[in-house]
Amino acid sequence: MKRAAIYARVSTHNDQNPEMQLHEVRDYCRRRGWKVLGEYVDEGISGSKEHRPALDSLLSECRRRLVDAVVVYRYDRFARSLRQLVNALDEFRALGIDFVSLHEGVDTSTPNGRLVFGIFASIAEFERELIRDRVRSGLALARSRGRRLGRPRIVVDASKVVSLRAQGRSWAAISAEMGIGRGTAQRAWLACPKTSAVQPLQLPDLQGLQSPQSNRPKTDELGLRPDCVDHSPS
Repeated sequence: MKRAAIYARVSTHNDQNPEMQLHEVRDYCRRRGWKVLGEYVDEGISGSKEHRPALDSLLSECRRRLVDAVVVYRYDRFARSLRQLVNALDEFRALGIDFVSLHEGVDTSTPNGRLVFGIFASIAEFERELIRDRVRSGLALARSRGRRLGRPRIVVDASKVVSLRAQGRSWAAISAEMGIGRGTAQRAWLACPKTSAVQPLQLPDLQGLQSPQSNRPKTDELGLRPDCVDHSPS
């Protein structure tokens, strides 16, 4: 007997009731002779969200291979975008799990259902190619207008990085103090020109040296050297 899991979703708590979806899906499983292992219902959650509590639980059970088939009332109850639907169906196919949507009459266990899945996959790939072309065209237009692409550059005081590094600061401490990443600090340090330390000028010791005038003989007031004056009586 095939083990089936039922999934249902409503966007609001007020005017929508998942019981209508569950009733028809239960009848379908009963007619097929499938055993319903669990019912997973997301209430008040938008379908645009890929991660939903009940859906995540269902996918977890599928990855543990506890389910043979997933049955939903409509496609849009399970996935809002075609990309999300194709990714889920592709994972189900890899796990050997069938997918059934009552409203569209699609059953991937049948040749017709697999054909529909192939069409969906082709449409999703076509949409991806269109998105890539639009992105490339937008980038080319921006470059032609001289716009700089990518993240804005961070202005870094490279001299401060060099000064902090010379003080023995670690890269982690420098990046934390300046509010930049470690790689940014290292690039700024490498780009900054390094100047060799100036050696202090070695001056000779002038102590004990006498000036040239100090070596001259002393003279009197008249400019005569005492040793040259004749002190003998006339």
